Order: sequence, then C-alpha cells, then structure tokens
Amino acid sequence: MTTALLRTADELHARVRNGRRAVVMTMGALHEGHATLIRTARGIAGGDGEVVVTVFVNPLQFGVGEDLDRYPRTLDADVKIAEQAGADVVLAPFVDEVYPGGEPQVRISAGPMGERLEGASRPGHFDGMLTVVAKLLHLTRPDVALYGQKDAQQLALIRTMVRDLNFGVEIVGVPTVREEDGLALSSRNRYLSAAERRTALALSQALFAGSDRHAAQEALRARAREVPTTRARAEALSALGESRAAADAHAVAKAVPGGPAAVRAAARLVLDDAARMQPPLALDYLALVDPSDFTEIPDDYTGEAVLAVAARVGTTRLIDNIPLTFGAAS
Repeated sequence: MTTALLRTADELHARVRNGRRAVVMTMGALHEGHATLIRTARGIAGGDGEVVVTVFVNPLQFGVGEDLDRYPRTLDADVKIAEQAGADVVLAPFVDEVYPGGEPQVRISAGPMGERLEGASRPGHFDGMLTVVAKLLHLTRPDVALYGQKDAQQLALIRTMVRDLNFGVEIVGVPTVREEDGLALSSRNRYLSAAERRTALALSQALFAGSDRHAAQEALRARAREVPTTRARAEALSALGESRAAADAHAVAKAVPGGPAAVRAAARLVLDDAARMQPPLALDYLALVDPSDFTEIPDDYTGEAVLAVAARVGTTRLIDNIPLTFGAAS
C-alpha cells in the first residue's frame, strides 16, 4: 500500500470512495499510540473502505505561553508511520485550507464541561479543539472517527458535540497505549530529559495505585455480599477460621465514604512523593470524575468513572487517566 499525501479537501473528495471512511485526527509527531488508532481504523473500514489520517497543528487550541511554536512537526516520518499502520491517505492541510478567512469568527463552545479540569487549566482550549474537529469532520466526511482515550475529556466533549449538533458520524474511543514502564505515549514525551522522565512515571503509577485500591475494595465488597449476617452463621464462620475475613469484608462494605475517597488517597500518596523528587512533579489536578460531564463523583457513586491526572515536569505538561467502575451489582 502506498499512502497518498494530500493537502486539500478537494483532493480527498476527488478520490473514488468505496466502503466506509474512517478518520484518525492527529497533530502529527505520530507514535505507536497513533499507529494503534490507525490499525483500529483499518479494521473498522475493512479492505473496501478508506482510512484517512489528518495531520494539522491547530493554532486555536494553544493558549498564551503554550508550545505551538515548538510543537514537533515531522510530516515525512508521519506519512511513513501512517502507511505502515494501514492508512490510505494522509491529509495535511495548510492553515489557510482549514481557516480560509483567518481565525474563525464563529466557533464551537465546549460549554460547562469545557471549563473543568483541562479547560480550567487551559482556558479556550476545548473551544478551539471542538472547532477544528467540527471543521475536519466536514472536510473529510467520515463514517467513523477514532480518538484516543488518553485524552478522555476531549473524547467526551467530541461525543457530546456530535450528539448535540447531529453530526452523522460514529465516534470510537481507543484505549490508551503505554510504554513498557507505564508512561502513556504522547508526542510531548520527547521533551523529557532522563531525570524528568523518571519523575513523570508518577502519573501512571498514581493511577495504577488508585486502580489497585479500587480493585481491592471491590473484591472485599464482593466477599461481604457472600457473608451471611446472622449470628449463628457468623459463629459458624468463626469456627472455620473465617471470622476476621468476614469482619474485614463487612467493615469495607459499610465504610463511609468508601471507594472514591480511598482511590483518591492512594493516588495522591504517589503524587506527593513525586513532588519531592528531583526534578519535582508539579501537580495540576487529580480528579475522580463522572465521564458524562467530568464533575467529581460523590462517595456513594455507582457506575463508570475516570481517574484523571495532569502535572508538569520541568517545562513539559502531561496528562493521563484510567477508567474505573464503582458499585458492581449488589
């Protein structure tokens, strides 16, 4: 397969289209995480379909003092990675193709969700992101578009925009790809020195610590549901040497505030330790949120959740997250 490099939407629309078109949107500097998205898109599109990878560094989603000018631009290498992963087309438009009249006067508003977490740290970021995603969806006209779950808030906002504004496209989230040491793949990882990278590992380690605490609590809760509450049965369990396990399980099952507070605490311990490393980790936020609106979940919450973290190591800002589910069937 030879991947075509195109610069305009007209060139893309001139291609003969058969089957489903799957689009993967990127800002370039492709890595294995992007390659995973492209391979997933290839599987969805099938042999008769078409996989389009967009490469566009969107100026609207960079705030004052952010890394627009130094953001890596590696188009030749990006085309090779896209080709190896199964892309048919790389669409790498110039700025005036995407914004022919300059900065657009009309933009997509991310609403309340866009002002939380990443939105609070990077005002206007999500408005710019949704604006370019909307434009690229119009320019590429896909049947399905794929995005990484590493940018969980971005994915949630895109899904909301597509639903609220009646875009006729299916949105697919693809799980985060990690390096062997657990660090989530990101184009910004290349900015890290060796010492900074050691500190940066605290992001994923904190998430894993929270996840491990959550798994242990859910296991104890499941054990508690199996333990009878009558005195006679409790005495019988005691005779079998299980009274302590039963007591522990009941203590966890009845604990208030329960799971969410313990998950946050376990993750926070790792991040607090990293703040004392050299170089230190500067925490932006640690949040355990409802993925539908990215508000913090209460202590009695049941359902899907996202444990998310953002921090700066040196001059590099990194984000990561992990999905959790609270309150299995009781």
